[in-house]
Amino acid sequence: MAKAFFQSIENSAHNDRLPLAEVVENLSFNEQGLIPVIAQDVSSKAVLMQAWMNSTALDRTLATGRMVYWSRSRNCFWEKGATSGHTQTLVSMSFDCDGDVILCQVNQQGAACHTGRPSCFYLAVKPEQGEVVVIGEAS
Repeated sequence: MAKAFFQSIENSAHNDRLPLAEVVENLSFNEQGLIPVIAQDVSSKAVLMQAWMNSTALDRTLATGRMVYWSRSRNCFWEKGATSGHTQTLVSMSFDCDGDVILCQVNQQGAACHTGRPSCFYLAVKPEQGEVVVIGEAS
């Protein structure tokens, strides 16, 4: 059903309006009820992290403007920065063309990664050298 919905809106014109509830209802959550979310710094455009949301975390994020994720390892909600102080405030949200990924542009306060690095993507692959290089300092 979600695929058909997103296919049906592929030819929508620039600035067409769609009801948020209808689009959210048609997002493609996986078997565990989760959808991947990419957090991107609104200023630098750096990709900070990838996490997961269920429908309740999505609703909470939209209602509060604070990024709320679902922690698969802890099996609970996780408001970014609630314990670390390294918060993410939602600036904008968009859905991909298939409705199976969410992109959130955020204002990041402090480190995005639990290691204290600015981004969770600090392992740079260097295929020519056959190595991975750690970039960014942990705090």
